Amino acid sequence: MPLILDSPPTVRPSTVRASSSSLRRQVHHDADVLIVGAGIIGTALAVTFARQNRSVILLEKSLKEPDRIVGELLQPGGVQALEKLGLRSCLEDIDAVRVKGYNVIYYGEEVGIPYPVNAASEHPGDNIGGGPFEGEKIPKGNEIDIKRPEGRSFHHGRFINQLRAAALREENITVVETTVIAIIKTEYTGQVVGVETETKEGHKDVYFGQLSVLADGYASRFRKEYIRHAPISKSKFYGLELIDADLPKEMHGHVVLGDGAPVLLYQISTRETRALVDVPDGTQSTANGGVKGHLRHVVLPSLPKCVQTSFEKALDQGKLRSMPNSFLPPSTQQVPGMIMLGDAMNMRHPLTGGGMTVAFNDVVLLRELLSPQNIPDLGNTKLVQKQMRVFHWRRKNLTSVINILAQALYSLFAANDKQLKALQRGCFRYFQRGGQCIDGPVGLLAGIIRQPLVLIYHFWSVALLAMWLIIRESSLVELPLALLSSLGILWRAWGVLYPFIASELKR
Repeated sequence: MPLILDSPPTVRPSTVRASSSSLRRQVHHDADVLIVGAGIIGTALAVTFARQNRSVILLEKSLKEPDRIVGELLQPGGVQALEKLGLRSCLEDIDAVRVKGYNVIYYGEEVGIPYPVNAASEHPGDNIGGGPFEGEKIPKGNEIDIKRPEGRSFHHGRFINQLRAAALREENITVVETTVIAIIKTEYTGQVVGVETETKEGHKDVYFGQLSVLADGYASRFRKEYIRHAPISKSKFYGLELIDADLPKEMHGHVVLGDGAPVLLYQISTRETRALVDVPDGTQSTANGGVKGHLRHVVLPSLPKCVQTSFEKALDQGKLRSMPNSFLPPSTQQVPGMIMLGDAMNMRHPLTGGGMTVAFNDVVLLRELLSPQNIPDLGNTKLVQKQMRVFHWRRKNLTSVINILAQALYSLFAANDKQLKALQRGCFRYFQRGGQCIDGPVGLLAGIIRQPLVLIYHFWSVALLAMWLIIRESSLVELPLALLSSLGILWRAWGVLYPFIASELKR
């Protein structure tokens, strides 16, 4: 039998309906909303629907604490969305680390990129997505930092457990540990009405909902059937967990750039630091010594000296894991009775840590579009599909920025040709200029500046600076060749940006 978890009944006037809904879920396996996947977006959406007095069944193949090497950094725009959903408490009691911005290291040179002060606040003095938790102490002399937005980094599994605990406290949610093996549709209309499941013990069952939500993650088994795009993966992140690492800048994520692909370093608890090394497919240095040889002989010497000892110790212990870095452009939802969300529907390179920020902001938007006020009956397929078309375009102010930025930055940071290397240098020199040259880009990355045109402005500013650096460093004799090279940089920049802009404009 499947493991079924339900909140205990409470004594209050609404218990008649609550008991009726609970009976409907437990006995008849029927609910207003059926959600597949108790991950980041599935659990947050379940709680959101439940608090709108919808009856929810949440299915998850394993309720054990997940152990992943990504999904560990929540940008300020994600913290803000979590707060709007009434779930910010899920960041407490998991030894989460405050994140104040980034530190980019380019061939040993460093530039700090703090999250911008009040970048997108509706009222002056607002602390968007940031600041300490209630009762958290601010070091003396750092009071000004409270005005800056902040992110949080943590162990992914601990955060998921907090979200699931929040779902279990909702009386309108029944959580079932079982694996979905098939989608159930009506024979004539193709309307999705539910799913077929199977437990680890081989017990099969069925569950029904007026609306089915597939949020089964990056390895979705149903994506091919309902999404016309296929994920594109050109590299993998190899992850290590460093113990007591001495990072160059406290409470900052670190991006290390050099001859190879980028390396990310960020704390995930008081003592543990995550190291993520991007290894593009076909990397030659992995051919002889394997990935471990590549990490030891190529990556290790490029890291800051203060990190090398803990990195080497983690490498010696052999706890190396990998994760594909995938890109999947968003698509409209047109399947009657079903919507697909999260990584199952839209992915971007995890370099910028934007996945959870996108997920929580999607839930904030869906809370409005699919609310009982807008859709009293989720069985009204035409109305649901109409709202999902609105969802597809309204989310783009944020998601197109994060999607395009992640892919474009990765192209520059993993530069593998002369023009991209020039753009990479131009990007770093642009950050060194300070002011709006860092506030704008990091505000976009943080999910607090939600204007695609701002992204395009800064990208082309980087490209023009890269061109200028080539021209400025050239002698009079070299000038014609420098001008030609700079035009090549401009063309390469267009080749980087255009495909991702085009992918966001498609339905």
